[in-house]
Amino acid sequence: MTTARCIGILGSGQLGRMLAIAAAQLGLDTHIYAPDAAASPAAAVASRWTEAAYDDLAALNDFAASVDVVTSEFENVPAGVMEQIAVHCPASPGEAALRTAQHRVAEKTLAARLGIGTPRFWPVTSAAGLRSALAELGGDGILKTCRLGYDGKGQRRVASGEDASEIFGSFGSDDAILEEKIDFAFEISCLVARTQDGRVAHFPVSQNSHENGILARTVAPANIPSSLADQARQATAAIADELNLFGVLAVEFFVTSDGTLLFNEMAPRPHNSFHWTIEGCASSQFIQLARVLAGLGCGDTSAYGRWQMDNLLGQHMQQVPDLLASDGVHLHLYGKPDARTNRKMGHATRQLSES
Repeated sequence: MTTARCIGILGSGQLGRMLAIAAAQLGLDTHIYAPDAAASPAAAVASRWTEAAYDDLAALNDFAASVDVVTSEFENVPAGVMEQIAVHCPASPGEAALRTAQHRVAEKTLAARLGIGTPRFWPVTSAAGLRSALAELGGDGILKTCRLGYDGKGQRRVASGEDASEIFGSFGSDDAILEEKIDFAFEISCLVARTQDGRVAHFPVSQNSHENGILARTVAPANIPSSLADQARQATAAIADELNLFGVLAVEFFVTSDGTLLFNEMAPRPHNSFHWTIEGCASSQFIQLARVLAGLGCGDTSAYGRWQMDNLLGQHMQQVPDLLASDGVHLHLYGKPDARTNRKMGHATRQLSES
């Protein structure tokens, strides 16, 4: 792949915004494509933007012809779009990675096939199937939609013995997965960058805390044994290789009280739990992705000490004046006009004391 000059970005949210900023640092242009591109966080800082639907083939073809490489800032772009774009230019993360990440059964099946531990899970497409799965579960579980669920949405706690017909009828999806509820000690996430020719670079592992199903805080590098970090990185790299990933891949893992690592979910894009890398690493996750997309190879991922990242949701925006006045705090606001409850509006990072 020759060096690219313009990166096309499918999607117009904060991840696209931060990628566009990073690309500009490297002297690269960006072109945003999304159905809501106008006045979006990403388009506000990009070189160009196109507002069109993902199934508008003429607009997609024009977009792909205007850039050197394309990536997606979220995993719910129709996977077929990757195939359409790949006719014109390299497409990241690739059709296989996007399609797998869009379906919870597919991603857990892949992990299990690669020998990576997962919670027990059952595909659920009917009330009868849910009844059978609940009987096998023999305890507490979580019923999730296979597609489009994020930040705790599309999920319901269930237990063996409950009325499967009532649960299935009110759940609103006939494409679901039942997972056993894991009593985990904490969650970690890994991020790997992978070039088109298969070279990889790992970031330090992050340790995450959630509130109401939404990431609240990340501390990194995680305070875990090096053997556990190595195991998580090896599993993440194995998934990236299997999918022939081009770009970056984040994988979340549960860690049980006895140190067992269990795959939770994956995202073939920059990840909320690695926003700390903007200040905390030699190359941020966004600089790294821009480098990989542009054919510039992987950069140094060494961490500058330990860092804490706190998400700012709509209900937290009253904290902004104090954060701006706090020494050592790096504030990132995403340019979203409406501060709705639980909407991600920004994040703040700070370096932690080594003591």
